[in-house]
Amino acid sequence: MTKLNPDDLPAVPDLHDAALAARLQALLDDKTKPLGSLGRLEALAQRLGLILGTEAPALREPQLVVFAADHGLAAHGVSAYPSDVTWQMVENFLAGGAAVSVLARQHALALTVVDCGVRHAFAPRPGLVDAKVAWGTADALQQPAMTDAQCAQALRHGIDLVRRLPGNALLLGEMGIGNTSAAALLMSRLTGLDIADCTGAGTGLDAAGVQRKIDVLRRVLARHAQATAPLQALAALGGLEIAAMTGAVLQAAAERRVIVVDGFITTAAVLVAARLRPHVLQRCVFAHRSGERGHALLLAHLKAEPLLDLGLRLGEGSGAALAWPLLVSACAILREMASFGAAGVARASAPAGAGA
Repeated sequence: MTKLNPDDLPAVPDLHDAALAARLQALLDDKTKPLGSLGRLEALAQRLGLILGTEAPALREPQLVVFAADHGLAAHGVSAYPSDVTWQMVENFLAGGAAVSVLARQHALALTVVDCGVRHAFAPRPGLVDAKVAWGTADALQQPAMTDAQCAQALRHGIDLVRRLPGNALLLGEMGIGNTSAAALLMSRLTGLDIADCTGAGTGLDAAGVQRKIDVLRRVLARHAQATAPLQALAALGGLEIAAMTGAVLQAAAERRVIVVDGFITTAAVLVAARLRPHVLQRCVFAHRSGERGHALLLAHLKAEPLLDLGLRLGEGSGAALAWPLLVSACAILREMASFGAAGVARASAPAGAGA
């Protein structure tokens, strides 16, 4: 894939299966509990059954992948932190000291860090994948963030990575100083929402800093006004890690893996993937609603209902890791919880006046 061509990307067919959905609902309704009493956990269980194509879903060898890259736009002060924090945090992930490292260990999630375009030369080691396309993106105020060839290469790296990974669940994470700007730009361009509604504090900008960030991003959008198709927008506005995540999402969806979406930046990658292959969204479980300003609007645009709302805005895949036990529990309920008949438990009495 030397140039951007949607036809080169993985096919993602419709998962709609009314018969399986009905069987899953019947199984849930027959569990030893009042009807619907497990609330949204029941909807999650059904979703996981539909993704995995079975009435007894089991999640195996879950892979939490953190995609990392730097952004040329960071030179314009769109982040409260310097770009060096990107590579420093990658080292922290690999040393096991970051929030996502702790949560991955707690929940037995295999953690992989992918260097998609960090401005640093890392020593090879276990857990680190070298998929560097460039030493960060270009300054999108001056030129496209990526060339078409760079964007295509990043997409391919994401696709190839998922092909190599075991398991049937992919949890998305990311790291990149400046990447809330890239996510906001993609959100604005692909949804039509004003950039001010898509832009938040990121790593902790004050109100004046957020306004400066909005002004910069508005100029970037004007500079690339012709980049309206999903792949054009991704190359002009996005990050190398967002492009790689987009490829990973497409491949995971094609393989019918469960895709656990973390926060704002990972949701922006899913937005791009869904514009290319709409049925991607059938495979996604949205972990949480972050504190980043645009995330709630983006989730609403995708008609996504996140599992958690904890005010998180860390990224890294931390929200995906925190939500993971809910997915495990939902599958266990379907597989292991007894039916009324098997347990010898009486069902609820019919309401007075009901029946023949």
